[in-house]
Formats: sequence, C-alpha cells, structure tokens
Amino acid sequence: MEHLPADVRAAIRLFAFYIANGTVDLDLLDGIDYKPQLMASGSALEMVFAVFTNVLQLDEVGEVVNEGDAQYRAAQWIRGYCDPDYRVDPPFETWETELHGP
Repeated sequence: MEHLPADVRAAIRLFAFYIANGTVDLDLLDGIDYKPQLMASGSALEMVFAVFTNVLQLDEVGEVVNEGDAQYRAAQWIRGYCDPDYRVDPPFETWETELHGP
C-alpha cells in the first residue's frame, strides 16, 4: 500500500478540522476551551492524534468503521488533560496512548 486509504485520510482531516475549530465532541467538552492548552504543548496535541489514530479501526477494504469512537476517546483524553477532576471511563489502555515512530 503506497498511501493511506482515502477514508482514513478523510477521517484524520476531519478530526484535525474539529481540533482547530474547537468542536471535538461538543457534549463531552462543552465549556472547555481546550485549544490554548493543546497548542501550548506540542506533546499534548501529539497525544490527541495518537489516541485518535490508535483507536481508529478499518475494515478489510480500508474503510473506517469507528470514527466516532476514535473521536470520543481523543475527546476523553482532552477532557482529562484540561480538567483534573474528570476521570476517563474506561481508563485508557496502554495501546491507546502509545506513540509510534521517531
């Protein structure tokens, strides 16, 4: 495979749009201005994308099957990062927060 499937590229692009627009999971993040906190630390934004892409699943033809779940888990990470009283349920598993690459 030379490129990511178009469905995956679209999911990542849309997620990036939501992050930049401040509209990731409006129910969970209502009233939380997370953008300044994420932009202040590159590692925080890096982790948001790691959670999203680690949770994202594809079917046998490369189409995304759980974009909403991946966005929700990323939103939970954002909420936990911005709100020390918030408890992620269920807690993150190691594979969900694993950073890949250099």
